[in-house]
Amino acid sequence: MIKARYKKYKLIFRQPAGTSRGILHEKTSWFIFIYNDVQPEISGIGECGPLKGLSIDDRPDYEIKLEEVCNNIDYYVNQTEGLDEYPSINFGLEMALADLRYGGRKILFPSDFTSGHDSVAINGLIWMGPFDAMQKQIREKIEAGFTCIKLKIGTIDFNEELNLIRSVRKNFLSTDIELRVDANGAFSPDQALEKLKRLSDNQIHSIEQPIKQGQWDKMAELCLTSPIPIALDEELTGVNDYKEKNRLLEIIQPQYIILKPGLLGGFKASEEWINLASEMEIGWWITSALESNIGLNAIAQWTYTLGNKNPQGLGTGQLYKNNFNCPLKINKGQLFYSTDENWDLAPLK
Repeated sequence: MIKARYKKYKLIFRQPAGTSRGILHEKTSWFIFIYNDVQPEISGIGECGPLKGLSIDDRPDYEIKLEEVCNNIDYYVNQTEGLDEYPSINFGLEMALADLRYGGRKILFPSDFTSGHDSVAINGLIWMGPFDAMQKQIREKIEAGFTCIKLKIGTIDFNEELNLIRSVRKNFLSTDIELRVDANGAFSPDQALEKLKRLSDNQIHSIEQPIKQGQWDKMAELCLTSPIPIALDEELTGVNDYKEKNRLLEIIQPQYIILKPGLLGGFKASEEWINLASEMEIGWWITSALESNIGLNAIAQWTYTLGNKNPQGLGTGQLYKNNFNCPLKINKGQLFYSTDENWDLAPLK
């Protein structure tokens, strides 16, 4: 008989992480354990980690719903009706079941990646902050061997952000360093195009979510006229119906979409977006949603199986001072799974 339990865990940032939606100091995740009562020592673990102010399941009854799922696990492992409004729970459930299927070893998608023979290219993430602090982050990422840098913008003065980007381009061509920017919806629709034009002088690869989600017609106009390719991110959250996904992409016609399984309802839900995007010749890549190393591990393994060679947004494992020791390692902009390293999940005991 299948059983389930969960444990709440607060992740603490090593240093405050700035976005256009505010400064992050901590993040809460709930870990769901699924096991068979015949072998209770073998369990699959999944991470349910909604993002405050962003996830559609950032709601007061979240833990009540998670407890209901655990108490009725036989029902939920067979179908996920009732979890559309709780995408991160569905993701954690899918993750835990995949882990249990392979003996609870944290190998969910066996491949050359999990055997240590290959890696996943990732971007170096630059959090918002004072100009000097952001410049220092950029320098450290480039010195560490990253060839794709993603900058969070939209909080400090726009001219300062331009100067920051120009300082990179003075020393590195786009063939040396790929620059991505993420506005997290910070631009107003009437000023967005002008800002995109000013940014475009610096050979920007793409910009994520220049205006707030939900403005499909205005976003469609931007995608048509912007000199910088636009990637949808927050725009995808809360869109669960297949036909509605198709309609969104047909109306907006973005150059890229960015997929966070924890916000979109898991791997299968994300693959629906990928299939639709591929049919429309829309590019895509995967990013984590600030999960711990447990969630990051699952996303990285799944991402590798997709064969996408773009740098992925999977470099967030170093964010927390109380993250779980794991086999994931970063070297020169590549994410590796080290078969010589072990997991340490003692904090969840």
